[in-house]
Amino acid sequence: MNENIEKSVKKGTTTVGIACKDGIVLAADKRASAGYLVANNKTDKVHKLNDDSAITMAGLVSDAQLILKLSKAELRLKTIRNAKKPSMKETANMLANIFYQNIRKPSMVPGIVSFLLGGRDVHGYHLYDIGVDGSLSKMDEYVSTGSGSPIAYGVLETLYKKDLSVAEGVVMAKKAISSAIQRDMPTGDGIDIFTITEKGAHKIETQHLVKKIE
Repeated sequence: MNENIEKSVKKGTTTVGIACKDGIVLAADKRASAGYLVANNKTDKVHKLNDDSAITMAGLVSDAQLILKLSKAELRLKTIRNAKKPSMKETANMLANIFYQNIRKPSMVPGIVSFLLGGRDVHGYHLYDIGVDGSLSKMDEYVSTGSGSPIAYGVLETLYKKDLSVAEGVVMAKKAISSAIQRDMPTGDGIDIFTITEKGAHKIETQHLVKKIE
């Protein structure tokens, strides 16, 4: 990974994914930064892909938004063509291929985006880490990305246990993001939490932490 990409990957956010016995938990903070400026304190970094999957986004906003739109459209087309939803492995490979092509396009602005993908299919629940270079890793326990990830990992490694329930995973994700907010400057302003369970992918909680000056 070259120096420019490495610097870009380290900037900006904290996202968390946790694999539980009865589902997947995805969480992220709500701050969008531009250098030392807080550009937006109500940014949605966790998005529903379809009824059974969701992603977290970290990186350049324009690329992340475009890849999200392309991915949703491609998943709908695959569902129509095959008369069934794509498996999570197919979905993860599709996203990884888009990332691989995206970062290798000649551009004045490098396309630096990474996703955490969580979802379910007939084979069970799945959590993937999709890197900026198109690399794809299936995660069996937990994963974190962004500038606040070293802090989040400290919480995840301390609290994670085998056969964790989604309810317990939600509490753990909240603690991980909250810890990053306390210590990582580009991470802040709130927490969004999604779960993927037998009921599908749903946003279950949003906490706004913006302090108003009176």
